[in-house]
Amino acid sequence: MQHLGILAHSAEGAALCFRTFCQEGFRELGPDDHPDVTLDLIALARSMPAWDAGDHAPIRGTLAESVRRLAAAGADFFVCPDNTAHMALERPGADLALPGLHIAQVVAGRAARDGRTRVGVLGTRYTMDGPVYPRELAARGIAAEVPDEADRETVHRIIFDELVNGIVTEDSRREYVRIIERLAGRGCDAVALVCTEIPLLVTPDVSPLPTLDSTRLLARAAFDVAARRAAAPTWRGGPLDRR
Repeated sequence: MQHLGILAHSAEGAALCFRTFCQEGFRELGPDDHPDVTLDLIALARSMPAWDAGDHAPIRGTLAESVRRLAAAGADFFVCPDNTAHMALERPGADLALPGLHIAQVVAGRAARDGRTRVGVLGTRYTMDGPVYPRELAARGIAAEVPDEADRETVHRIIFDELVNGIVTEDSRREYVRIIERLAGRGCDAVALVCTEIPLLVTPDVSPLPTLDSTRLLARAAFDVAARRAAAPTWRGGPLDRR
């Protein structure tokens, strides 16, 4: 089996991805069994000033350092359970030390297989205002919808004030459900939870729309690669570099 490297950018989403990957092994391979997995996390605080400034180059450098460390640990490929981080990973630059799966391609692919036509997008302000999900959904003939400006600010605030710190409240859950209801009213037939912490707050049983859980979809796609049930990824990766 292949060795997975988890390129973490925020702790809670990365932990959920790690747990889901291991649990997939328990279900598919047997008790206590899963492919090898290594997680590397450079504190999010190092990158937040650059995110706020819209300067993605130093963030890419930080993420690239994590990928180098994953390669040195023996990983064969990586996933990054942080949707916003893909804006930095997509920047032009040298190949990373490992190839990776692209989270938005995984989510958009599932939306297409489910026959979705209009998907609401909930994530950080950077992701909701950014090009990644509109592009990947449009490539599959799916329209992307984001909340209005005030609701986008609410979604973003709850992520950074609460979810990335492991805080989950009923008041915030009600706010997200209200926002998803408004997206349903605009014709959305699913909602993409594309901050990897949102699935900790919005579960399928409370969502007014079917959910596309980016964290668990990515972890399961990673398991398929690690178990050699899917082709090894090639995105952003050059020759393996285990320095």
